[in-house]
Amino acid sequence: QDYEDATQWKTEIQAYTHSRVMPPWKAAREVGEFQNDASLSDEEIGLIAKWVSSGTPLGDPDDMPPSPKFNDGWALGEPDLVVEMPEEYVIGPEGEDDYRHFVVPYEAVADRFIEAVDVQPGNRNVVHHVIGYVDTSGKARELDAADEGPGYTRFGDVGFKVASIVGGWAPGSVPRKTPAGTGRWLPKKCDIVLQVHYYRTGIEERDRTKIGLYFSKAPRPVPTRLAVAINRNFKIPAGDPSYVVEASQEIKEDSYLFAITPHMHLLGETMEVTATLPDGKKIPLIRIDDWDFNWQIAYQYRQLQYLPAGTRIDLVATFDNSADNPNNPNPEPKIVGWGEKTTDEMCIAFLGLVRQSEYDPDAKARREALAAVAK
Repeated sequence: QDYEDATQWKTEIQAYTHSRVMPPWKAAREVGEFQNDASLSDEEIGLIAKWVSSGTPLGDPDDMPPSPKFNDGWALGEPDLVVEMPEEYVIGPEGEDDYRHFVVPYEAVADRFIEAVDVQPGNRNVVHHVIGYVDTSGKARELDAADEGPGYTRFGDVGFKVASIVGGWAPGSVPRKTPAGTGRWLPKKCDIVLQVHYYRTGIEERDRTKIGLYFSKAPRPVPTRLAVAINRNFKIPAGDPSYVVEASQEIKEDSYLFAITPHMHLLGETMEVTATLPDGKKIPLIRIDDWDFNWQIAYQYRQLQYLPAGTRIDLVATFDNSADNPNNPNPEPKIVGWGEKTTDEMCIAFLGLVRQSEYDPDAKARREALAAVAK
């Protein structure tokens, strides 16, 4: 955080920036422009290398910017609402991964729209991911009551028809706001169901995860939509170093794409997602050349991507199930297919959308221009 820290780690800083391991950014630089791009330019990387080879000179202390301040709490400031697991949950030392669902009743005077969500895992040693779902049927409460202890365990689905998705977290996630004037729908009376995927560590662990919700202040927020390009029907052969899995999804309504989130597990190697418009034009959306399970980033586009109805989203991913893959959870490779466990695999691209009929992407710019004229 200061000059002394930087000089102490100079060798590592040069090596990690040169190899682009840090700062973490997995999207290929030539595909897509993202507002949350944390990568360094070639010039910036070269400047760091020059600083190290020159003996790490301090320069003029008067030109030194203040040390950055890091927030140990909520990245976006205090949330409008914090939703927490009702009580602490105990994760046993051994057995399969646990998909536990915790039900939190919610009631307000009117529907709201969530423009951002932040998650604070209570125990990062065991929390694999967190997703908040909305239940308006009461079914989640029934499942909770029928399962001993806090919440209920369920694999494959959440056990009810999902009315909306609050948001989620996975390793490497950083909270981001939806486009101005939009948000994820939260009905005024519902249950927020926190799905927490737990690892086993060999010892008894405890967790009480919470999420922070940030509500849109727009007078009439536009609801965001979620589409997925997904393939559940694959078996990765044991020993195969580059097994290809494909998936497709059609966009049913004229829409704007504002974010894309690739997702694989430990065997994932590469992923490329392309949009083919009805007129045949192809738009590369994202390319990951070196997937890292520890850095699962929601990539938010700098400009909204217009996708007319009939657009086909195509995903092509590769998986390395060989013994040479240091991330392979099986020292002796075996066939791996779709599944909920960390040692299973998934192949998904989550697509954040707003309907063109509901959203005007130029409205904010026009309001700002009018405000400037009024001054």
